[in-house]
Amino acid sequence: MEQILTSDQIDTLGEIANISMGNSATTLSMMVNRKVDITTPNVTVIKRSESLDDYERTCIFVQIHYVKGLTGNNVLILKENDVKVMTDLMMGGDGTNTAGEISDLHLSAASEAMNQMMGAAATSLSMMLNVPTDISTPIVNRIDVDSVKIFEKSFETEYENFVKIAFKMTIGDLIDSTMVQLYPVQFAREMCEKFAAKDE
Repeated sequence: MEQILTSDQIDTLGEIANISMGNSATTLSMMVNRKVDITTPNVTVIKRSESLDDYERTCIFVQIHYVKGLTGNNVLILKENDVKVMTDLMMGGDGTNTAGEISDLHLSAASEAMNQMMGAAATSLSMMLNVPTDISTPIVNRIDVDSVKIFEKSFETEYENFVKIAFKMTIGDLIDSTMVQLYPVQFAREMCEKFAAKDE
């Protein structure tokens, strides 16, 4: 049986996530010209088969993979109305222009927000762990059977256990969404080692 993370490792992962996502929140705040609040992260270990358990049927999810330095995925889970609100705020509105269906403009805005946020997070992770990092272009999907299959393909790896770091992200009373980071347990341990080593 593979050893799951120690409480110290979970605390370390929470600390790393808190710092990197704090930078993400600051970046998003500048994009939407509103205060962005991100809760203290909830760190759990899940089976690969549980990776989609938080999704609702009417969500947009934006994925970014680390392509250099780190191993894992970042997933921003947005309710459809949250995407409309975020788009309106990014275009200088007050967040109330949310009529109509989700369009390519909305998906593009969600993609750009995630790209900027996770770019900021990757930069802070790189500095904390002293590891050069790079992220992929965001992949945006509306939740449907096909996009769920695409998402599940990202987990066709030898890894069975993943560390799930979940945050609640709010923008005033306009947006209430979830940000999830998923790392293979083996990589999460490596991240803890790098974080500890930099202080030696």
